[in-house]
Amino acid sequence: MNIAFKDFLIRDWVVRDRDAAVAVVKTVLEEYGLGWESGCCGGSDQDVVDVEKYYQQACGEFWVVEHHGKVVGTGGYLPISRGQNAVEIRKMYLLPAARGQGLGRFLLSQLELAAARSGFAEVWLETATVLKEAVALYEKNGYQAVSGVETERCDKAYRKVLPPRIQNRMQKTR
Repeated sequence: MNIAFKDFLIRDWVVRDRDAAVAVVKTVLEEYGLGWESGCCGGSDQDVVDVEKYYQQACGEFWVVEHHGKVVGTGGYLPISRGQNAVEIRKMYLLPAARGQGLGRFLLSQLELAAARSGFAEVWLETATVLKEAVALYEKNGYQAVSGVETERCDKAYRKVLPPRIQNRMQKTR
């Protein structure tokens, strides 16, 4: 999968992207004073270290965003048990140089479309209040606050039902 947005390329993660994707997530977390949570026993960031297990083997998708050959962002979704036929969007992070150009909104919409194409009806996500730009993005794009945060770092959870026109379009193409 390759999707162009301005002079950015959104593409499927490959093994050689592991260190760059981890670096993006760590950099953004540090920028906002949030800690990295990974290790031998898991943690909420272990999924970006082990993309094969958490996304590829679980019927999800994980993407990187490139700008002139450098990874400047990440994003993915994976199936979850809460909700109805739902996925969780995870690790949607952009380095500062990639922000403010509509890329975050575009990436979010592409993740939603990909989830719908895979037959999912709901999208969930968790975030932290300190990620003010992300919170605003989600709320402007139809995400509704819900209870049930499942990670220690995050204090907000959101849910969005995919619009029926997207679900119906996807069902007709099967």
